[in-house]
Amino acid sequence: MIRHRWLIALAAIATVFIFINADHADARAGGGFSAGSRGSRTFSAPAATRTAPSTAAPIQRSTTQPNAATTGAAGARPGLLGGGLFGGGLLGGLAAGFIGAGLFGMLFGHGFMGGMGGFASILGLLLQVGLVIIVARLAFAWWQRRNAPSYATQAAAPAPGASTQAFGGLGSMFGGGSPAAPANEPVTLDKSDYDAFEQLLTDVQAAYSAEDLAALRGKATPEMVSYFAEELADNASRGIINRVTDVKLLQGDLSEAWRENGHDYATVAMRFALTDTTVERASGRAVDGGSMGEVTELWTFMRTRGGAWLLSAIQQA
Repeated sequence: MIRHRWLIALAAIATVFIFINADHADARAGGGFSAGSRGSRTFSAPAATRTAPSTAAPIQRSTTQPNAATTGAAGARPGLLGGGLFGGGLLGGLAAGFIGAGLFGMLFGHGFMGGMGGFASILGLLLQVGLVIIVARLAFAWWQRRNAPSYATQAAAPAPGASTQAFGGLGSMFGGGSPAAPANEPVTLDKSDYDAFEQLLTDVQAAYSAEDLAALRGKATPEMVSYFAEELADNASRGIINRVTDVKLLQGDLSEAWRENGHDYATVAMRFALTDTTVERASGRAVDGGSMGEVTELWTFMRTRGGAWLLSAIQQA
């Protein structure tokens, strides 16, 4: 019995240790979650790069709806039978089916061959039932297609030996031109864009550490600011502050860059070093001794034509 109690105590201590370390490891801005919006590519896996050769974690939290992302139009809803006399869509198809069935019933129930009215009525009824079944099956198939999740195919990794330009260090470039996207207009980036991405990496982490939501609003989209605000509120409720310092970009390269609906998007893979420390809010005493580590994530940036880049999504590599 005593031995069992010791085992239970050790298991409890190990569990607490694991949770503390897991929470600490994910305490930085965007640490541990994949969220945000990438326009029509929100639910499509970014292309693999040298910095992040494996598949990125799919975005789990986003204000973008799957149907809107894959169709490229939030208000577009596929119809059942398309256009036509009855205006298309599910109701149009049903109306056409029932009106057609009524016309068949009228044709076979009245008029010539009136002496065979009984037979014609039965035949008309069978035709109506058949049409209703056909329309019902079409409606069910349409409903299945509408409610099935639509995910784009994952982009293929670059072939061995393929030329990919990488960047490393302050003021250096992510790479040359961006890969063309068949569904969107490709965007070519220059050195000023890559410098902006590197600067945003540092600025976002600094603003998060300072719990400065006003500064974050100037560096990220409202959606991403809302996720950061939730994390900061959770830290406040636990009486801690997360300090992320010494952020330094080590390596990065461009995954995708494209333009859609008047906005430019760029997804980049970044490997960076940082020092992560958690302190008590009331006393300022360090809860841990701080740790230095390296992180690899994919950050997506968005800008309105002619505007500044803003952080739009973060995905774990």
